[in-house]
Amino acid sequence: MPRKASRKPQPPKLPKGEAEQVRIRREIGHDFALKEDRFGRQRLTNGTAEARRVYEVSNGGYTSTGGIVRLRNVDPLIGITSVTRQQREAGQRFRDDFERAAREGLQPQSWSERVDGGRVGGGIPDRVLSAGRAHAQAAAALAHWEVAEVVRKICLEGQSVKAIAERSGDGRDVVVKLLKVGLDLLAVHYGMMMGRKAG
Repeated sequence: MPRKASRKPQPPKLPKGEAEQVRIRREIGHDFALKEDRFGRQRLTNGTAEARRVYEVSNGGYTSTGGIVRLRNVDPLIGITSVTRQQREAGQRFRDDFERAAREGLQPQSWSERVDGGRVGGGIPDRVLSAGRAHAQAAAALAHWEVAEVVRKICLEGQSVKAIAERSGDGRDVVVKLLKVGLDLLAVHYGMMMGRKAG
């Protein structure tokens, strides 16, 4: 005898721990790695590095009761919770420019192209020049060497604030402040702050 059809499809149960990871990310504003599933639930975006990160909260697991959030396997640009979304996007774009310049620079050249650019279309391809130029211009926008060094170590090398602070002898708050100044300079360079009034 056939069973009665259920009223509406029941959503499958979330994998163990995912609901808690979603809750923590929403509490601290790290919802950029979440997406809605077909049942309208917030889920981690599968297959991404961000989804693989594990957020841990001390003090019983709630930030509202003073719990401190710690991240394992974290991109330092994402792990610093006081960095704004705009600053994070500027840092990510700087990283993308750098990786594009490095990737394009490593492309093998055709042996038929002369190094001196003697034939039409020979020499260094425009895409290599423009990728390198975009990164160099963004790096120049960082202006001060201390700011540039912190941004480079965090955005391009993936070093942690703690590691930089220990090596430099500066406090973590100093390192974070230099990073934020650098990310704001990058946001201005990339035209992300046009809507803001200069203060």
